[in-house]
Amino acid sequence: MSLPEEFLRTPIAHRALHGDGRPENSLAAVRAAVAAGYGIEVDIQPSADGVPMVFHDYVLDRLTDETGPVAERSAAELKAIPLKGSDEGIPTLRDVLAAVDGRVPLLVEIKDQTRVLGTEIGPLQAWVADALESYGGPVAVMSFNPHAVAEMAALAPTVPRGLTTSGWNHGAALNLPADRRADLAAIADFDRVDASFISHDWHDLGRDRVTQLKAQGVPVLCWTIHSQAEESQAREIADNVTFEGYVAAPPA
Repeated sequence: MSLPEEFLRTPIAHRALHGDGRPENSLAAVRAAVAAGYGIEVDIQPSADGVPMVFHDYVLDRLTDETGPVAERSAAELKAIPLKGSDEGIPTLRDVLAAVDGRVPLLVEIKDQTRVLGTEIGPLQAWVADALESYGGPVAVMSFNPHAVAEMAALAPTVPRGLTTSGWNHGAALNLPADRRADLAAIADFDRVDASFISHDWHDLGRDRVTQLKAQGVPVLCWTIHSQAEESQAREIADNVTFEGYVAAPPA
């Protein structure tokens, strides 16, 4: 399934258009992005009772005054926990879909539930596919875990899907076996999972494999841009940017 053209012409607000009084991945940040005409990227974690929640971290500590794993709370409990800097709780994916209502493109990143990009991905993909089934707006899904992307291809074949990619040469990536990191950096799973785009670390856009995919007509998005100077540099290769912390070039 091809990535809709809207994802290439509309700058994508990372974790929605967050800022003062609009925490990341909040409904307030989503509404602000829609009002400005930007695309939106959000992250998905599971609740204990099978609801895809829009939240980046695996634990509540950084973004709320609560502690502990997101996946150990029910959706009702999570919706009642205010995000720091707001009186709004953690939204569900369905809440965000209703707020966007097809007006701007929505990029949904499914967070890896194995923590090692393994095969035991759990049921989160099925819950996301169910939430997206009746959504009519431009939407795409992606994940760092190729197994999650392959599962979305099986569960929701009409929803465009991509791989979130990088050089896998720093931070937590170094905990993975060297051969696995090499495969991930080479984006070796692209054809196997029937992906239609990548969203690549902008610092690593010069990688030969990225150039190769772009030459084949594969859309190349990138993450995460923090300034106009970075955006200008990234756009020499990337078809579109995911941004935060500054005002991106207005949507065309």
